[in-house]
Amino acid sequence: MSIMEFTPNKQAKTPLYEQVAQRVSKMIEQGTLRPGDRVPSIRRLSQQLQVSINTVKEAYGFLEDRRVLKARPQSGYYVSARRPAPPAAPSLSRSQISPTRVSLGEVSQMIIRDTLNPELIQFGCAIPDPALLPTDKLARMLGTEARRHPIESVSYAVPPGCEALRTQIARRMVQAGCNLSPEEVVITTGCSEAMMLALRALCAPGDIVAVESPVYFNFLQLIEQLGLRALEIPCTPNEGMSLEALEYALEHNRVKACIVITNFNNPLGCLMPEGKKRQLVEMLGQKGIPLVEDDIYGDLSFDEERPSVAQRYDSQGEVLLCSSFSKTLAPGYRVGWIAPGRYQKRIEALQMVMNLCSATPTQLAVAEFLANGGYDRYLRSIRREYAKKVACMSEDIGRSFPEGTRVTRPRGGFTLWVEMPTKVDSLELYDRALKHGITITPGPLFSASGKYRNCVRLNAAFYSERTAGALATLGRLACELATS
Repeated sequence: MSIMEFTPNKQAKTPLYEQVAQRVSKMIEQGTLRPGDRVPSIRRLSQQLQVSINTVKEAYGFLEDRRVLKARPQSGYYVSARRPAPPAAPSLSRSQISPTRVSLGEVSQMIIRDTLNPELIQFGCAIPDPALLPTDKLARMLGTEARRHPIESVSYAVPPGCEALRTQIARRMVQAGCNLSPEEVVITTGCSEAMMLALRALCAPGDIVAVESPVYFNFLQLIEQLGLRALEIPCTPNEGMSLEALEYALEHNRVKACIVITNFNNPLGCLMPEGKKRQLVEMLGQKGIPLVEDDIYGDLSFDEERPSVAQRYDSQGEVLLCSSFSKTLAPGYRVGWIAPGRYQKRIEALQMVMNLCSATPTQLAVAEFLANGGYDRYLRSIRREYAKKVACMSEDIGRSFPEGTRVTRPRGGFTLWVEMPTKVDSLELYDRALKHGITITPGPLFSASGKYRNCVRLNAAFYSERTAGALATLGRLACELATS
């Protein structure tokens, strides 16, 4: 078999082995290579593409991590079994795009409380597995920094927060296309506080906030607590928020702010293309509507290149960029941040009233980890691990769940969005799963209007051989609901 039409791009940022992997993946997507087919040997593909044997080895290893290929001892590499198709793009009519009062009740709080139960398999809340985090190194740095800065570590780090940490964040965000100074960053208690501060600075009770649909349920909780209304804009599994639907919504509603996770959206895991990020900023800028951008998963790309943020296209200070280290380093440290553009004075004043400041010792520890703890080396390792877990869980869902189930194919993060047959009620599935020691997140939590009843979000961070049996049980319970 010959793999044609391959010309290495030596000027591209994408490594050569990834270019080779993309070419093989394209042949699989086009049906040239089908599940079970043997792909060319490493030596043969090296000769065909005029690249080194090591490059092909890396490409095949890259595809094996993502469960696209499977190695068979003494035989070679084969195309893996077909994974479930991704969910179809939402087909909301324009009449369905209208603001909604939010009321999530107790279900979301129950799912968060599930994380406190060590007996449960944690497929629900989107938290990293502590076993994968650099806990020992962080603990040492926490102690060292407290001894090195005894006065500072017990003092208030009033807004904008620890200068060493703000400096490290500004340096790191260069990779995301940002030109931030440390003075433009405000440290917060996690990304949730950053989002709360942004909405309080921009909106008053009764105002309309445009959000993706499905949307991370914590955003809906914030909107509910502030007495705002959510305007759901359909989101596709591949490219994120529909800008066509957003444009229509802006023409017919007085929107005060727009919330978007541009990189590896929660729950879909979608990555908004660069052109759409620019278009989004320009569209909102023309109408004077601020964009609240959450980039909490930006560092968890499965590719080597970190995606940029929409904030890079902002020239008016109308993008409030929020993030934290909760998904990468330490959820319990509660170290987040916001680059609030022209709203910085208002944000700092609100934080002083609400919280005064964030904890100083954890700021110092994270700053030291970013400076001298090998953060980039750690990220390379954890990205590979999450890519394997997401691909493995997706493949196993295809084996266990009802026929017709669809699963997203994220390119970063660690969550999967599972769309099951319409007879499956995810709230009922949640109740049944709890009885078997498994926690999940039902789809209706990701909508202000209760959509996605037959969907669930699953956390792949805890997926392993040890928890694979729990996923099979979950699939069996879904099959029972699908046929009842």
